[in-house]
Amino acid sequence: MGSARALMVAGTASHVGKSWTATAVCRYLRHKGIRVAPFKAQNMSNNSFPCVGGGEIGRAQVAQAQACGLEPTPDMNPILLKPASDRRSQVVVNGKVWKTMDAARYYEEFDHLLSQVLDAYHRLVRQYDFVVIEGAGSVTELNLRHRDLVNLGLATRVNAPVMLVADIDRGGVFASLVGTFALLEPEEHALVRGFAVNRFRGDPELFANGRQMLEQRTERPCLGVFPYDASIMLDAEDGVGIPKENSNSAEAAIVHLPHVSNTTDFRLLPHALWITRALDRQFKTVLLPGTKNTIDDLHWLQRTGLADWVKQQHRGGATVMGICGGYQMLGESVEDPDGVESARVQIDGLGLLPCRTRLAKEKVTRRVDAVSCAGTTFSAYEIHMGETVVESNVPPFARLSDGSDDGAIFNRCIGTYLHGALEDPAIVREALGIEVHEAPSREQNYERLAQWFASHVDERKFAELYL
Repeated sequence: MGSARALMVAGTASHVGKSWTATAVCRYLRHKGIRVAPFKAQNMSNNSFPCVGGGEIGRAQVAQAQACGLEPTPDMNPILLKPASDRRSQVVVNGKVWKTMDAARYYEEFDHLLSQVLDAYHRLVRQYDFVVIEGAGSVTELNLRHRDLVNLGLATRVNAPVMLVADIDRGGVFASLVGTFALLEPEEHALVRGFAVNRFRGDPELFANGRQMLEQRTERPCLGVFPYDASIMLDAEDGVGIPKENSNSAEAAIVHLPHVSNTTDFRLLPHALWITRALDRQFKTVLLPGTKNTIDDLHWLQRTGLADWVKQQHRGGATVMGICGGYQMLGESVEDPDGVESARVQIDGLGLLPCRTRLAKEKVTRRVDAVSCAGTTFSAYEIHMGETVVESNVPPFARLSDGSDDGAIFNRCIGTYLHGALEDPAIVREALGIEVHEAPSREQNYERLAQWFASHVDERKFAELYL
């Protein structure tokens, strides 16, 4: 089935920097002339992106593919779980919607899902020299070990050596590393060859004795103490990194919906205030992001008073913009006759746009080129289940390259299905009247990330253990 080498980047816990490290390793190996591809068997995230050939995968694997110089494909993330409620997720297999189910039903499908994971992995193995595998959460979830298809269960099946990542910034790095090694089975012990200490602040020499203690306790080499670097920006894997509310003087507010999706839409608005409650102040701009469950999140807006608050902000002079699910919420109503998202058949919208939405079983996932009403050309992408019909006399937000119209602009209210539109500074200025500057490009960030890794990894040990 091919002879590609592989490395799994696993973690002592969730959000310790696995995606970050895996992306760094991808670009680092590419610099060495190795044909490398990323892989994550199962991702749970509502931040996704469409592949050129069709289908969607998690945003982290898109970033890793770009770091490898590749177009992302569904094989790089064969299972994507998109939470639609506290108990149910839409399951995307090989880029396409498969089923929506709860965890118990999902685990009943383990054998089928494992076969899909292994098939996708081996297709990559046949095409590339090296595969960088990203784990998920903690590598030692004891209650999930018997049905693990993303961490050491996968590593043992494909015989992939593992680099363990721990986050020193959150504290407890000794307990997390030593405890993780203590919970490994013998066959897993042999695969976990080394560890990395991530997000260190200050002089790493001050941690020299700590590094030695960890090496003695784990009987494994430390591959590096990697510094925290907030200046390197990667697309967020999910919404966990959304900043909490604060008392700054932001002029733009983003409503943090319970099932928020594609938070990368706002990467050029780092100073916008994410809110979960009505605030007693007037904003110039209010944004409703995408969501995996438009109807339930619209009901949440109504129940919390945020629906009335958004309308009050609009009456006070704010420009209100909704993207994807947020666009659907701004209309007169959202219908779900087939129960695609919710048990509610219909719900009233905010009534700020003269349009109605009907959810559908078939998902639209595609990249598009568009031109705004003011003539600005930009690239974007669509990921939605539903069709919105706008009154004929309302101007669109943009015209797509296939000649069709997208969205609506009406009385300081904007709706669009185009994710990524606000990643273009010209569109931000045109639509919202906010002056922003282009952030460092993704390519620049991948280059800086590779330099970060190369500067702090023990290259001899890394090559000896994994190359």
